[in-house]
Amino acid sequence: MNKQIFVNLPVKDLPRSKTFFSALGYTFNPQFTNDQGACMVISENIFTMLLTEEFFKTFINRPISSAHESAQVINCLSCESREEVDAIVAKAVAAGATLPREPQDLGFMYGHGFADLDGHLWEFVYMDMSAAPPQA
Repeated sequence: MNKQIFVNLPVKDLPRSKTFFSALGYTFNPQFTNDQGACMVISENIFTMLLTEEFFKTFINRPISSAHESAQVINCLSCESREEVDAIVAKAVAAGATLPREPQDLGFMYGHGFADLDGHLWEFVYMDMSAAPPQA
């Protein structure tokens, strides 16, 4: 059985977050989407659950931190090319995201990312393994 990952993120305005991620090309599984949460499909086995803050609180017994003020996780996804990295970041910025830093070019690896509407960090990387340094 293939493992699946469900990243749960609190959001202040679920319809606005769905509109944002739809602008990036993501879809939502209607079977697991309602007014409290939306199941964003990233790939066959990767999903992000966008949960209203009130619903998110039902899963925890501690306060929700502000992703605009601190960082605990960077959601990182691989891409097929540098161009794909740049394209998704450009779509995100056009939809209201901010850029926390400049693109990083390490030769064999290129990455760039954004902070979404709720401040959650997303990084997209392309790796050319044929150009990667040899393992020690």
